[in-house]
Amino acid sequence: MDRLIYVAMTGATHTMGQQATIAHNLANATATGYRAQVNSFRAVPVLGAGSPTRAFVVDSTAGANFAPGAIQVTGRSRDVAVQGAGWIAVQTKDGGEAYTRDGNLQISANGLLQTRNGLNVLGTNGPISIPIESDITIAKNGWISLVSAQARMMPQTVEPAGRIKLVNPPEQQLVRGDDGLFRLRGGGKAPADANVALAWGALENSNVNVVREMVNMISVSRQYDMQMKLLENAKGNASTASQILNLRG
Repeated sequence: MDRLIYVAMTGATHTMGQQATIAHNLANATATGYRAQVNSFRAVPVLGAGSPTRAFVVDSTAGANFAPGAIQVTGRSRDVAVQGAGWIAVQTKDGGEAYTRDGNLQISANGLLQTRNGLNVLGTNGPISIPIESDITIAKNGWISLVSAQARMMPQTVEPAGRIKLVNPPEQQLVRGDDGLFRLRGGGKAPADANVALAWGALENSNVNVVREMVNMISVSRQYDMQMKLLENAKGNASTASQILNLRG
C-alpha cells in the first residue's frame, strides 16, 4: 500500500513538471537554434528506518535534444547558422562565457557584434568590434570581413574584423542554464574548434518536433489521470481494510 501511494503521489507531481517542459518546448518551436528539453522518470527507493516498502518517482532532466534543426536561408548579412555540431561563444552579462546556436546577430550602438538578446559575440580575443557604417561578410570558418561605406564601390576591398569563436565540446559536458544558454558543466571555457562551420545568410530553426510534443502532452495527461485513479484506489482499499478490521474487533 505504501509503495502504491508514494509512487502514484510523486508520479503525479512530476508528471505536472513534465507537462511544463513540453509546454516550454512548444513555446520555443519557432525560436532560432533552440534545443528541445528532454525529461525521463525513474523509480527511487525511500531510504530510512523500517522495511523498504516505499518508493517514489523522480523526474530527472536527461538534458537536451542536440539533433540539428533545419537551416533556413534568409539572405541577411548578419545571420549565420552552425552547420552540424558546434556552438557560437557569447559573453554573458556577468562576464562569463556561454554557448548558443542562435545566429541572428546585430551590431550594437557601440559597434559590438551581439546576439538579438544583447549578448556580445566572442572572438578569439574577446568581443568583436564592427564599425557601424560597415557591411560585413562572414566566412565558413567564422572570419568576419567588413566593407566600409567608402569602399562599397569596390567590394574587393575588405578588412578583417575578427573571428567568431566556434566551439564543439562533448554534449555530455554541456548544461542548459535558466537563460537558455549552454555552459560547460562545472564551469570553464571550451577551446575554439577550427572544424566548426557556419552557413552565412541563414538561420537554424528550432529542433522541436511539434507533432511529437503534442502526442507527448496527451500521453502525459493520461498518465496523470491514471496516477490520480491509483490514489483513489489506494484510498478505497484503505477504507475497506479499516472496515474489515473494525468488524474483527
